[in-house]
Amino acid sequence: MSRRKTERLLNLVICLLATRRPLSAEQIRQAVPGYDRDGDEAFQRMFERDKNELREIGIPIDVVRDPWEDEPGYRIERESYELPEITLEPDEAAVLGLAAQVWQRASLAEAASGALLKLRAGGVATDQPVGTGALELRVDTRDPAFPALWDAVRDRRVVRFDYRGAGSESVRSRTVEPWGVVSRRGRWYLAGYDRDRDAPRAFRLSRIAGQVAAVGKPGAVEVPEGVDLRAMVGFPDETTDERVAVVRVRQGACEGLRQLARAVHPGTDGWDEAELAFTDPERLAGWMASLGADVEVVEPPDAREAVIRRLKGAMA
Repeated sequence: MSRRKTERLLNLVICLLATRRPLSAEQIRQAVPGYDRDGDEAFQRMFERDKNELREIGIPIDVVRDPWEDEPGYRIERESYELPEITLEPDEAAVLGLAAQVWQRASLAEAASGALLKLRAGGVATDQPVGTGALELRVDTRDPAFPALWDAVRDRRVVRFDYRGAGSESVRSRTVEPWGVVSRRGRWYLAGYDRDRDAPRAFRLSRIAGQVAAVGKPGAVEVPEGVDLRAMVGFPDETTDERVAVVRVRQGACEGLRQLARAVHPGTDGWDEAELAFTDPERLAGWMASLGADVEVVEPPDAREAVIRRLKGAMA
């Protein structure tokens, strides 16, 4: 599926979920980016295909016929669309947490927000507030190469870029089959197969000079089964050297943290004390910093200092 079509389908779902009343086909055409550039017949064909595709993947689009209106209206009932309560294992929750940090400002989120703005401007009341960031995914990266590499990994497409090695000012061209983009201790890395060196390699994004160019057709890259991207980037073995952090947790808050804690001891002055297992202070610090004023790391000192560095960096 092309990126343009993916954005259009996402925008259509957002609009039909957000509206408080059924929308006519013409209102949808004016509100959803991707529909407003075609003629009447082309729009009708595209709209019918999109509705069918969404229904095939389980998204219920209701057709509402009003006797006072000439055309039917469309909407998605939240009760039919929303998933039931889901219980995640700790490793599953960690994966979702990482995925939720993928973009500082995702392009799909911008398009969806734009669709809602068009609805509001056209006088259609929506349930979803505009500008709250609820449709945006966030990550802390300013590396210019990140978007192009992320797209290349998604499309399984070979890339070429100029790269400056560690401790060297010389820049060399590299042709790489990208397997994944991962973060370690606040820095982003590309892991993949270096065609020039004929071996798997990892590249720090901040050392990429200039633009990243896509080479060849999408789908050309095959990621080896069982490849460990984290090991390629040099992550520590998380099965060893497990430690315990003592964390003060505000009472009535951080239910997810409490579920993952080894133990939670009732405290005083509105705070409880939790014991959390961890291996990497930086990863623990990223989690704790995201919880804001509801947690305070007491010990060990290196984990506490890591959180302080994160918070100071956010303030700066």
